[in-house]
Amino acid sequence: MEPAIELSKTRDFGEAISDSFLFVRQNLKPLLSAFFIFCGFFLLAGTVIGIMQQMKASDMFNNIDTDGTFVTENRYDASFIIASILVGLLSLLFYIILPVTILSFMALYKEKGNVAPSNDELWGYIKYYFLKVLGGSILNFLLLMCGFLCCFIPGIYLYPILGLVFPIMIIENTTYGYAFSQSFRLIKEHWWMVFGVLFITGLLISICAGVLTIPFQAVNVWNIFLHKFNRVHISTFSIVIGTILRELALVLYILPTVALGICYFSLTEIKDATGLMGRINQLGDNNADTNAPAEEY
Repeated sequence: MEPAIELSKTRDFGEAISDSFLFVRQNLKPLLSAFFIFCGFFLLAGTVIGIMQQMKASDMFNNIDTDGTFVTENRYDASFIIASILVGLLSLLFYIILPVTILSFMALYKEKGNVAPSNDELWGYIKYYFLKVLGGSILNFLLLMCGFLCCFIPGIYLYPILGLVFPIMIIENTTYGYAFSQSFRLIKEHWWMVFGVLFITGLLISICAGVLTIPFQAVNVWNIFLHKFNRVHISTFSIVIGTILRELALVLYILPTVALGICYFSLTEIKDATGLMGRINQLGDNNADTNAPAEEY
């Protein structure tokens, strides 16, 4: 049987990516269970409201004649605006609950000695950290926007640094201010590794999500092109299936979140040797279960 992956160990760029895949593969069932239990509501609500939003947009588009004028007085109304706001709000909450769930999973996995936690154990962490991460996300967003507005380069530089803030907050149970300064300390001399891991894993899931959703998006674009000449309507089927697949593809974001946690554990081991010190301390624990047979004389 394959041994459970050890989180606290030094890794280079390639090992960080491969161990991220390994962690997901070894813990796929409990990770998916946690994902759909704690993130499922936002997926379901986002799917339903997203379909309503797209259907309303489709009705308004299908009501436009080939000369660009409305056939009837059916323009953008309050229901479309409200649906768009709700879709945006649900997306925001999803991108908060996802890292809280996955990083809490990894924190408990480490605490329990490389054993996947139960959903009841996760719920305690999620209740405690959700609002803290929500507030931190707002601060991260403002900092990133300021960075990208300042010639774009500062925003790219801050991206991996701010990404490490949430693992530090959750795994070390600390404040945003401490996590922010700790992130700079950990990433010093390792910025490229963290950025590369996040870029590669993000690119992989973007490609996979695109494979799922692009065919239906292409159908809608083609119908828009034909509508100009033949009043061809956007397909309801393609809207519904495309929206469902787009929401389901969000499960792929487990991988880059795990990769972020792997980077954190690797950097703390490089900087502080936390895993090594823990093993050294266990050597003096007479009650430790070593699974070794008792010595006989």
